[in-house]
Amino acid sequence: MTPFGGYEMPVQYEGVTKEHHTVRESVGVFDVSHMGEFYVYGPHALDLLQYICSNDISKIEVGKAQYNCFPNLTGGIVDDLIVYRVAETHYLLVVNASNIKKDWQWVETHNKSFGASIVNVSDRIALLAIQGPKAIDAMQSLTNVDLQQIPYYAHTSGKFGGIENVVIASTGYTGAGGIEIYIPSDKAPLIWDAVLKAGHSFGIAPIGLAARDTLRLEMGFCLYGNEINETTSPISAGLGWITKPETGCINAAQFEKEKQVGTPQKLIGFELIDRGIPRTGYVIANIEGKPIGTVTSGTQSPVLSKGIGLGYVETKYAQPGNQISIIIRDKIYRAIIVKPPFIQN
Repeated sequence: MTPFGGYEMPVQYEGVTKEHHTVRESVGVFDVSHMGEFYVYGPHALDLLQYICSNDISKIEVGKAQYNCFPNLTGGIVDDLIVYRVAETHYLLVVNASNIKKDWQWVETHNKSFGASIVNVSDRIALLAIQGPKAIDAMQSLTNVDLQQIPYYAHTSGKFGGIENVVIASTGYTGAGGIEIYIPSDKAPLIWDAVLKAGHSFGIAPIGLAARDTLRLEMGFCLYGNEINETTSPISAGLGWITKPETGCINAAQFEKEKQVGTPQKLIGFELIDRGIPRTGYVIANIEGKPIGTVTSGTQSPVLSKGIGLGYVETKYAQPGNQISIIIRDKIYRAIIVKPPFIQN
């Protein structure tokens, strides 16, 4: 167990590598109830979200979800989040645990100009992520909802584990497929036990934070506090696809310019050619050994059995296929820039 986002969280249950392969090959369950949830609703909800979110909220159909970020006033990122459209004028925002207080203040502050109805339900909602290629089959016995019929990045509401009105979403942070379920926090122990029982014959296991990190890294997913923060531009982070200046979001003019002229640094993925494990904060150098950037996340990929990582480098060096160096304990390790995801799952 370790402190994380104001909670005591499980780092691992049986070992990172074993848990990682469980999710990639069968099914695992994560207790991610530390995440924050806000409801935004009413006739002014869309106008508020269109301003404080980077993506085009108007494109979200009822029953669908969209990846987003909150741009700040200086071109960085307050947080990244998922927006679910629950009904015509009703949205669910899911934010990072360590940013709940900051995010809520951000939404509250900007809502003074819009007047949407907003409520922070983070303490009332628990979240379980049931991930892996066998997740759908393993969980089908717990619900009357046909889980196979939920498209990617969509959601529905139904009975799950005997509990009514559970939000069941085909989202996740692993790239392995599966569902995430939003349940009343007082029902979480009951549902946790039901999930483990239903998944027993499929080899389900509880999964900790460490494997969650290696799984997302193999997919090249950004982690707030590592790849993105208050000073990183979503354009430099490769998140131009969720940044739509034409909606008039906060800092739209700067993002429009960055899309046209580029940014001084870009986020890259890399694989080590030499045997070594990159870690956050290690120096990235060119092949001559000149520092050109910094590793933001790194690990030994359990699937590839090699070192992989993400990091920022000067844009002129960021082309996939370029050879670079990672400085590990004052030694130079050869690496090559690749376009994530690192694995095809």
